Amino acid sequence: MPPKANAFSRAFSPRARARLLEIYAKLSRRFGERHWWPGDNPFEVAVGAVLTQNAAWRNVEKAIANLKARGLVTPEAIAEAPLGELLEALRPSGYYNVKARRLLSLCAFFLKNGEGGLYPSVLGWPLAKLRPALLEVPGVGPETADCVVLYAARQPSFVVDAYTKRILSRHGLANGEESYEETRAWFELNLPRQTQLYNEFHALFVAAGHYYCSPRKPKCELCPLGDDPRRAPDLI
Repeated sequence: MPPKANAFSRAFSPRARARLLEIYAKLSRRFGERHWWPGDNPFEVAVGAVLTQNAAWRNVEKAIANLKARGLVTPEAIAEAPLGELLEALRPSGYYNVKARRLLSLCAFFLKNGEGGLYPSVLGWPLAKLRPALLEVPGVGPETADCVVLYAARQPSFVVDAYTKRILSRHGLANGEESYEETRAWFELNLPRQTQLYNEFHALFVAAGHYYCSPRKPKCELCPLGDDPRRAPDLI
């Protein structure tokens, strides 16, 4: 069977923008402002972006609380901490050996390229420099990089996660074959390039996916986006 055609156009589409803004409005009415990503400072937000990989947020919060209790709240402190102490702090987030390596790599990146602390100077780099540099950090993939860019550096790079892909597919806006970068580019082509809009939209997708759009038993009849959308696919 031949692969499915990519559903995304590489050009701006007024129809796509209207559809996306309609989805945004419906989710916003249901969930309100999400105030995401939680964190006391940009470095804590960046730490959360690493730890949330394959983890429930409640467990990430436990790991961050452990780091704070041990005074591991800056790149400098984490880089100098005994490995055993760091591993124990990260244990609630799962895969803590892997995440420790990734967090240490990110801290090393912050320290190598400028001041660290609660407000790493690297986060002031322009988007065109910051995102590619983050993608060179071991263990930092596109989703994590975009979380750091959007939520810690406060620059407009749209975050695509599993919730986003599932909702797009079920509502006829994608077919599931698109890559991360194709999906991200499509959002950025068809939405106003606004950091706060990207922030809220991603957070709303997360809320809708968590409460309604589950992988196996979606609650379509309760979802603010309406009844089961799979009855009438409408690829853009």
